[in-house]
Amino acid sequence: MSKKKAHIISHTHWDREWYLPYEKHHMRLISLVDSLLDKLDAGTEFKSFYMDGQTIILEDYLQVRPEQRERLEKHIKDGRIIIGPWYILQDAFLTSSEANVRNMQVGHHDAKRYGVPAKVGYYPDTFGLTGQTPQLMKQSGINNVFFGRGVKPTGFNNMVSDSGYESSFSELIWEGPDGSKVLGILFANWYSNGNEVPVDEQEAKAYWERKLADAEKYASTGELLFMNGVDHQPVQLDLPEAIETAKKLYPEVEFIHSNFPDYIDAVEQAVDRELSSVRGELRSQRTDGWGTLVNTASARIYLKQMNQKGQALLEKVAEPLASLADLLGKPYPHHTFTYAWKTLMQNHPHDSICGCSVDEVHREMVTRFDKSRHVTETIIDDSKQTIADAVDTTVFSKYGEDPVPLVAFNTSGWDRSGVISVEVDAARLYFRENLGLEETTRRMSSVDLSGRVLVDAEGNVIPCTVEDLGLLFGYDLPDDKFRQPYSCRRVRLTFEAANVPALGLKTFAWVRSSAAASASASAKTSLLAGSRTLENGKLKVEIADNGSFTLTDKQTGRVYRDLGIYENVGDIGNEYMFRQPDGEEALTTRGLKADINVIEDTPYRASVEIVHHWEIPASADEKLDQEQRELIWYPNRKAQRSKELIPFTIRTIVSLSKNGKGVSIETSFNNQAKDHRLRALFPTDLQAAVHNVDSMFEIAKRDTVPAEEWENPSNTQHQQAFVDVSETGAGLTVANLGLNEYEVLRDGRNTIAVTLLRATGELGDWGLFPTPEAQCLGEHTVHMEVIPHNGDGIRSGAYAEAYQFQIPWTAAQTGVHAGSVTPDYAPLAWNGQELAFSSLKVSEESGDLMFRWYNMDSSSAELSFAFKPVNGSYYKSNILEEQGEALQPANDGSLTLPVGPCEIVTVGVSK
Repeated sequence: MSKKKAHIISHTHWDREWYLPYEKHHMRLISLVDSLLDKLDAGTEFKSFYMDGQTIILEDYLQVRPEQRERLEKHIKDGRIIIGPWYILQDAFLTSSEANVRNMQVGHHDAKRYGVPAKVGYYPDTFGLTGQTPQLMKQSGINNVFFGRGVKPTGFNNMVSDSGYESSFSELIWEGPDGSKVLGILFANWYSNGNEVPVDEQEAKAYWERKLADAEKYASTGELLFMNGVDHQPVQLDLPEAIETAKKLYPEVEFIHSNFPDYIDAVEQAVDRELSSVRGELRSQRTDGWGTLVNTASARIYLKQMNQKGQALLEKVAEPLASLADLLGKPYPHHTFTYAWKTLMQNHPHDSICGCSVDEVHREMVTRFDKSRHVTETIIDDSKQTIADAVDTTVFSKYGEDPVPLVAFNTSGWDRSGVISVEVDAARLYFRENLGLEETTRRMSSVDLSGRVLVDAEGNVIPCTVEDLGLLFGYDLPDDKFRQPYSCRRVRLTFEAANVPALGLKTFAWVRSSAAASASASAKTSLLAGSRTLENGKLKVEIADNGSFTLTDKQTGRVYRDLGIYENVGDIGNEYMFRQPDGEEALTTRGLKADINVIEDTPYRASVEIVHHWEIPASADEKLDQEQRELIWYPNRKAQRSKELIPFTIRTIVSLSKNGKGVSIETSFNNQAKDHRLRALFPTDLQAAVHNVDSMFEIAKRDTVPAEEWENPSNTQHQQAFVDVSETGAGLTVANLGLNEYEVLRDGRNTIAVTLLRATGELGDWGLFPTPEAQCLGEHTVHMEVIPHNGDGIRSGAYAEAYQFQIPWTAAQTGVHAGSVTPDYAPLAWNGQELAFSSLKVSEESGDLMFRWYNMDSSSAELSFAFKPVNGSYYKSNILEEQGEALQPANDGSLTLPVGPCEIVTVGVSK
């Protein structure tokens, strides 16, 4: 038998912010890196240090110590400080598919400035892992994943329990849904199992006797891994001396100051037995369910909403618009995108986006979300105006001297219809005209808004609601002169844009036309079939006295009842985990009469307002404070809800549009209660043992009934865009905006429960950290869409509809002018029923257009597409946008490409 080898890897796990605000952790980081550089400068006995897999640490350090760049670069190039592959260590379930890709791209890009990025799939403390992680690793040139959670639970103070294994060893084979396989290394004794190695022989003997046995208990080979570091742990500077002590005590073991690449090579060479295979998501499925940290998905939901908006604007609006503008000659702003993405991703570490830090951390996150969004909106404004000003709008010149053209952009990957609102200026007067404020005001106030209608490029009148916003001040910021202030008369136009092509545009104009106005007036229709019934060609919605609604899918004949009831229960847990008080009966609006009123009745949309005047307990009782102070683990708490009741009013707007495939729900409330959870309930009454849920590049299939080891009464889980329950012939999809927690209830009705609010007052984990702002007091508004279908969410288009729900419409006003872009324009045409479109951007490395899709299905598919403006070459790429296999288009320029089951496919198009 070969000699056992103890690989001791120096590292620190660096949460940028958590139980301390960012800057307090930041200052400790400066001291850590200073001491590391001094140690490395002193000699070569201290071999190397792993910088936690995230290049942002380098930015954070050099922000304060820029003069140390040369020293830092030297040790990175010498391989003694190992960096990458990520920009940050993100949460896997609460960050979007493309955010995970950008994280890898930015991490690699930044690491290459210093040296070579480590090909280490590093997830030391991520709260579970998504099923497509192996494929993302393989597409990044990484053949391994190191992780600490998801296969077995961790308990109090990050100590790993011995129950609930899904793998025989700490080494395993992890397979993704597409068949990608990587070597998985589970930190079976946590990522601190080699922390603070003693130099003293007596202490070292006791230490290594225990540590060696723990490692051998789970290792499949004699290559034993010891992680010398943990959260915010300073560098152990005397580690070389400690290793020498260990060598003296255990000559039969080879102790080395190792690194991840060497350890991986050693394990791959040493494995001589079949390893356990784990397939798909790692969510601690085979555990008692109390330590999964899954309810971070509902902690501080306002953060999740801001993140959803920021991600959608960047990846689904700004990037495709900037790509199209690039084709028109406006250079793609790579540097600006990188800044926006980095600012957004600084909110993506698990202790940040999970909402499980102290209040100061999350206040700073709100600022970062705003900053990233402001940059993104600037890119969107510049790009959409470039495109709009290139559209040939001369077709509207026949309507007189003052048509107001506007361009509606569909930046999703599918044709789209939907209601949009656009603010346009009917007239402007710039202050440079020197008319004086009084005359300027008089002229703008007297602008005639009558006799106008909205038309498309073919002259069809589009039903439209006009809201006069009155006299407003505005300004331009030209690139070649000083700011240009003006006074304007602004209106808001609301209408349904029908059949706007994927990644394309459709042009309209608000024009003067008496004939068109007459046609518009005679075309008045309604989607109301009574004061509480909304109906279009596909759906019928009937609202009951208690505010719930019955939804009839006209295409299948299936009827769904009791949708939209609200449920409220107590929560005596923490930011990490929900815990309902023992014996508590849930409160619901089932027996509560609601105020119901029609608030919108137009040819393109009908909306009904539902108001519930409710009362709920003000908080938990006093025992919760006592149990928190005594650090009683949340499953063992006995607190109940307070007897005091306070008002809790919920306002719901249920809307149905003319071409709508689903029912839109907007829910708003002012939360003044503490220690509770609010959910919306959607009974499906469908027979299914599993359900489908949107995750990273995957429609994950999950069991509704958990494994037999599961003890937690709650079985809440993560979602991205939607959750779906289906049976043969019928299905119900519930889409959301930033509501990342759901549960399919075991209530005999397969009810989809979506968490709208979770209010709690402590961080949790290893001590008492009060977080009063996590009670989320104040105004909240959430959005959902309920989409029935024929039982096949992919091929019915229900999932595409749910993805489009994530993406806001974009519009821009322009003038009457000639242009190179037609009024109805779509440069990309593609087909692939099983595929979801994910991304269009321009590669910084090559300048090529990069298109990405993924197969939603577990069977093979085919992608066909053509991109009209480009006559360049096509090639298959990966998530790092590296050029791969050349693809040969047909004579007409179209391309057909086979796509494997659950494959993520990226196609590069040179310009």
